[in-house]
Amino acid sequence: MIAGRLPIRTHIITEKDDIVDVVEKYTGKIASPGDIVAVAESVVAISQGRAILPDTVKPGLLAKILCHFPGKEGSLAAPPSIQVAMEEVGTARFLLGVAAAGLGRLVGRRGDFYRVAGRQLAQIDDFAGTMWPFDRHIVLGPKDTQRVVERIKQVTGVDAVITDINDIGKVDILAATDGVDSEALTAYLKDNPHGNDDQQTPIVVLVSSENLREINAAAQQC
Repeated sequence: MIAGRLPIRTHIITEKDDIVDVVEKYTGKIASPGDIVAVAESVVAISQGRAILPDTVKPGLLAKILCHFPGKEGSLAAPPSIQVAMEEVGTARFLLGVAAAGLGRLVGRRGDFYRVAGRQLAQIDDFAGTMWPFDRHIVLGPKDTQRVVERIKQVTGVDAVITDINDIGKVDILAATDGVDSEALTAYLKDNPHGNDDQQTPIVVLVSSENLREINAAAQQC
């Protein structure tokens, strides 16, 4: 059972970093078996080289047209991000998602765009969606998330999750090791303990009840 949270301040993570090495560096002396290491999806993606400057994207006519439609979904609100999203899943699938979203709204249903076009598009962070100096980038969702959390556990001995959380209570657990109750964790993370601004805390150690008691006991002896 999770009883405490320790946001971990890191250096600015870039494509030169291996996110597993970063997690080991900052949590190796803090996290213990029974805890869970939660890593924000944006820094996993950034370490994989999936941050794109919009100036390097050349939106096509279709992207320029679609950005004017009402009811824009999530971060897909500008021609460069729409262009990148179409390239990520393919133009045909993207357009099927747009059509599904339009039909869904006619019957009062939302979310059909991502159900058809692909949930990975919901993970795209548009401009100002992540920490400096990537706040002017389009950051795609991370790749191979299950492999990443399994590598973290292999290296640290601690369970791990990759999270996609916003400040209005929306939580997606993109990947989790076998020892994690993702449903319970989703409710626990609704207030978003990660910090993308000056906090610079993309990693959070979720401390188990047993380990928290040991930490408190050690602190009292100091």
